[in-house]
Amino acid sequence: MASVRSCVSVKSAVSPVRYRSTRARAAGLGAPGRLRVRSPSLALGGDGGCASASSSGRGSVVVSGGGLGVLGGDGPRIIRRGGGREVLAMCSASFDGVRPAAGAGAAVASAVQPVPAAFPERVKVVALVAAIMLLCNADRVVMSVAVVPLAAQYGWSSSFVGIVQSSFLWGYVFSSMVGGALADKYGGKKVMAGAAALWSLATILTPWAASRSTIMLLAVRALFGLAEGVAFPTMSTFLPKWFPTHERSTAVGISMGGFHLGNVISFLATPIIMSHIGLSGTFAFFASLGYVWLFVWMLNVESDPLDSRTISKSELELILAGRTGSKVQGSKFPSLRELFSRTEFLAVTLANVVNNWGYFVLLSWMPVYFKTVYNVNLKQAAWFSAIPWAVMAMSGYVAGASADFLIKSGYSIGLVRKIMQSIGFMGPCVSLLCLRFAQTPSVAAVLMTTALSLSSFCQAGYFCNIQDIAPKYAGSLHGLTNGIGTVAAIVSTIGTGYFVQWLGSFQAFLTLTAALYFSATVFYNIYATGDLIFD
Repeated sequence: MASVRSCVSVKSAVSPVRYRSTRARAAGLGAPGRLRVRSPSLALGGDGGCASASSSGRGSVVVSGGGLGVLGGDGPRIIRRGGGREVLAMCSASFDGVRPAAGAGAAVASAVQPVPAAFPERVKVVALVAAIMLLCNADRVVMSVAVVPLAAQYGWSSSFVGIVQSSFLWGYVFSSMVGGALADKYGGKKVMAGAAALWSLATILTPWAASRSTIMLLAVRALFGLAEGVAFPTMSTFLPKWFPTHERSTAVGISMGGFHLGNVISFLATPIIMSHIGLSGTFAFFASLGYVWLFVWMLNVESDPLDSRTISKSELELILAGRTGSKVQGSKFPSLRELFSRTEFLAVTLANVVNNWGYFVLLSWMPVYFKTVYNVNLKQAAWFSAIPWAVMAMSGYVAGASADFLIKSGYSIGLVRKIMQSIGFMGPCVSLLCLRFAQTPSVAAVLMTTALSLSSFCQAGYFCNIQDIAPKYAGSLHGLTNGIGTVAAIVSTIGTGYFVQWLGSFQAFLTLTAALYFSATVFYNIYATGDLIFD
């Protein structure tokens, strides 16, 4: 975690002092400067302590009391600030010939007692990530519900509705490929904040653009997708820095639970809000929530726990001890030829492609499906569409916790990923095949719920698998695979519209989707691994 060495010799006008301290340096922090202790009064109670310190080199060092009166034990904390980082270390001191002033030690000790955190920083981090993922999906779903009255208002055909729905993905495909690289370079905090600000703006502009022209609408929706495309790669980069390996699947499950709850909240709330404040007000309402989140995020979260001012020493040690990373520093990013020559990477990529294909078919077309096939009104369609996502949010957490439990119990990471991925694909495969036999919207809702809830097990499968095989490049590679998957999502979203228009039925396309789920399951189980591949 840090390199530690002795430093500092100080002379005092009161009496000769020998002071032993430590200086901590995290990897990449740079060489620290000379540490100089300022001591207006060395009359401290107890056997030793440190009052304050400053550094004449790069950054600064501040020493605060803690553990006063215990020589050779855990002494005061050194907090070194520089390059945007803070590193905590402990120091011990001995004083020869210093006469303590009565009562001074107690006063200093009481002044520097650290305030314990009410809960671990990881809880705050994952809660805020889950919140923005909720808003990320809620802002998408607003359009999935609003497209029904918009199509009626502007006379859009089913095929054009598919184009409008897919326009979000036009921008998404490009930004998802570079989102992870941006997060790796600039930090997840800044990238996620910028993305949220931009997609909230695009959300506000959507109804205005629809009233101007179809070209303007498609451009705004593409901008919306461009901003949202960085969310998943950034999350893939951000969470491994804050969570040790044995907690990572659970953290992903909680974050994705927020994502799926965004479906529920938006599907249910959008028709109600729309009936009270209209289309424009509904889009503005959801966008405003994004800016509220942005304010909280910027004040409370750092990209790396090493930068956090509020994290405890024990929690930082837990996180750093549980990290997995490259053993060789300075290695180059693998070439595309090297990436796609490895079947282990192809297994993750294919899983992402099929997951995006099926997910966006259900996300974009579920309200239209219930209205077209079962002739339910918009509010009823919203209820039937929301139920599967609510169950999916809970099952995602169960999947993550189960995967972490199996890993801690001694099962190999590769086996755990294959189990979770098999459940995540075969569940929807069987459910979509059974959907053709559903005679009522209630039965269809049960099958949709089963399909989506079981598909959430993919979060503990291929989604975490990229962190296993290439932890050093997790963000960039997740962005690459997600970008390829987004192309498949564009094809499936547009293709559904044309299939419905030509054949008058959803079932043919759902059967094709089920076949893709089965094929990808077989491929993943043959070639996927939990071993480190790209170092």
